[in-house]
Amino acid sequence: MSSPSAGRMPALGSGAERSFCARAAATMGVVVVLHATAVGLLGLGAVASTVPLAAGLVATAYLTGVRHSYDWDHIATIDNSTRRFVAQGREPASVGLAFSLGHSSVVIAAGALAVAGATFLSALVQEGTRANTLLGLVGGTVSGLFLLVMGCYNAAASRRSWSLRRRARRGEGASAGDLESQGLISRLLARPLSRVSRPRDMYAVGFLFGLGFDTASTVSLLIVTASAAVAGVSAWTLLSLPFFFAAGMCLCDSLNGFAVLRMYRSAWQEPVRKLGFNAVITGISAFSALFISAITIGGVLHHGLGLRDPLTTRLAAIDLGQAGLLLIATMFGVWGLAAVVWKSGHRLSGRRS
Repeated sequence: MSSPSAGRMPALGSGAERSFCARAAATMGVVVVLHATAVGLLGLGAVASTVPLAAGLVATAYLTGVRHSYDWDHIATIDNSTRRFVAQGREPASVGLAFSLGHSSVVIAAGALAVAGATFLSALVQEGTRANTLLGLVGGTVSGLFLLVMGCYNAAASRRSWSLRRRARRGEGASAGDLESQGLISRLLARPLSRVSRPRDMYAVGFLFGLGFDTASTVSLLIVTASAAVAGVSAWTLLSLPFFFAAGMCLCDSLNGFAVLRMYRSAWQEPVRKLGFNAVITGISAFSALFISAITIGGVLHHGLGLRDPLTTRLAAIDLGQAGLLLIATMFGVWGLAAVVWKSGHRLSGRRS
């Protein structure tokens, strides 16, 4: 049985591996710069003002960014996008960072406007206003449709893996091209997915996701709270809050991207022998993306277009703020179980020989 070479992890020390390590180092370098910028702004504020900012507000802004990175839409988007790049035989190091930077740009821009005293910002972040509703429609529609497309793509890939697994059991060979999604769904999705052909294209996706102002409103409220609670706080200090938020979110989104990449790299090192694992983990990714897509689109129809039917009302009421942790636990649980089974199989094979 032939073993495909596409999608394999390069040998340690090879040029491809060194290239990946350099890209991973650059990704983490950007995260370090974000943290340094946040600390620098906080330091400038300390010099410019004699009124210190409560450390609790800084910690709250940072931890809010960390928590938001584990929302299910972040996890599902990074996971499904990474899965697609790996299926093409690529090793993306910056999917999580690019998506998170796009999302963070909205937060930082909103924070800067709030510090500058832009009065129209209240119309953007105040729930129920026309501007907030419009931005919510844009962000929700983009996120819902993107996850729908990625979910359909990965569902087709999972189905393909199960088919290849049955062929492998019958002793039939598999080629590199066999592992890529094929058929009607893949052809239909080729055009929309061509817009996201490189990891850095995820910046635009993250930016459009962020237009819903769910996270931007959080940080804006933090800034307003800080302004009202601590008289005389420097604008530099207040501006550090959205940067702390962005630093925390980008750090965790980048680490999430590395984690799912490692998961899929291990699944594709020996694809023919690991098709079962690949099908299961891809199926989980597809299910999560389609599930979030249904909830997001349901929320857009309910809140944005005013539908009040039982289905969209129920979908709009679902809170997925903590569900991302469940998804991560599920995927790593499957990964860990597969690793245990794989090692056990190797030990049994070694004893028999």
